[in-house]
Amino acid sequence: MTTMTRDETAVDPSVFGNVQFGYAVIETRKLGEWRRFGAEAIGMHVDEMDTGRIRFRLDDHECRFLLQYGPAEDVTALGWQIEDHDTFDRIVARVVDRGVPIEEGTAEEAALRGVERLLRFPGPKGIIQEIFTRAVVTTAPLVMKNSAYVTGRSGMGHVAITSVEPYKLREYFNTVFDARLTDYIDETISGMRLKIRFLRVNERHHSIAIANVRGLKVNPIRTRVQHLNIQVAELDDMVQSFERVKELGFGMALAVGQHTNDRELSYYALTPSGFEWEVGWNPFTVDENTWEPSTHQGISIWGHSRSGQTVVEKLEQFKTVAQSLGRTEIVVPELSGHGIADYSEAASREAR
Repeated sequence: MTTMTRDETAVDPSVFGNVQFGYAVIETRKLGEWRRFGAEAIGMHVDEMDTGRIRFRLDDHECRFLLQYGPAEDVTALGWQIEDHDTFDRIVARVVDRGVPIEEGTAEEAALRGVERLLRFPGPKGIIQEIFTRAVVTTAPLVMKNSAYVTGRSGMGHVAITSVEPYKLREYFNTVFDARLTDYIDETISGMRLKIRFLRVNERHHSIAIANVRGLKVNPIRTRVQHLNIQVAELDDMVQSFERVKELGFGMALAVGQHTNDRELSYYALTPSGFEWEVGWNPFTVDENTWEPSTHQGISIWGHSRSGQTVVEKLEQFKTVAQSLGRTEIVVPELSGHGIADYSEAASREAR
């Protein structure tokens, strides 16, 4: 465990712009299905590690997605690349100064994730947050069906999370990474009114999206994440992978469409673990000098038509909503804003 102290009167510079989404860890018992989904349908490079692990690559990083055998059928950890050691130390200090334990990953864990060294600490909804400074890169050629993916200094794609404590999640990522609000979307899906907050940690429009059902503390999603996103370099990559997903028999949550806020063209496939996987093309980046948050009505300018739910699927969603009423969502209060007493106070603060 790492311990660190600092002068509480010292100015803590923002780490915004020095953070990027680096990798995700997924636990599943369906490694064979995931291999077909990731390599044959979506079109990523796959590396077979051993009988209990596979990895997907998008670029020269040795790992962008690590899949390990286990029962969760969910994302269990998110990895964040930190630009430099000073920024890394500031983030560590923020966490430990608030009484949250930090652990160092083992050499084996770091190697599996394709990083030189990592530290981890608790995150919202039980998703472990891991930070590192140096990814292990490889010159081994990529063997994949897509031409290229967009990563670079803004990192890869984004993660979307549904929550009954959206203000606490926003405070968490603001406290740890100085995440900035990009915009909001108001949407109604299956009769539920949703508010979605889009947070950025660099010029990418968002690396984190947080959705909640307005007026009710219910969560319609079983998994910790609602979807993961990756960005392809060419429009043809997105269209052709969409066709492969359908041809190989994987479920489609939303057909091709264009988002209202970042203008990304994308579709949403259903992963073997049940959460969604968005493949997108050409979202715009944010100009920090001119950007002002706004609210968009609906997630799509066009398209993103929803595939028909069976009666059984609808009943399962109602069951998930009902079960969420009796659960307490995992939060990390030390990093989630002690001053937020209730939704009304949070809403007032968020409006400022």
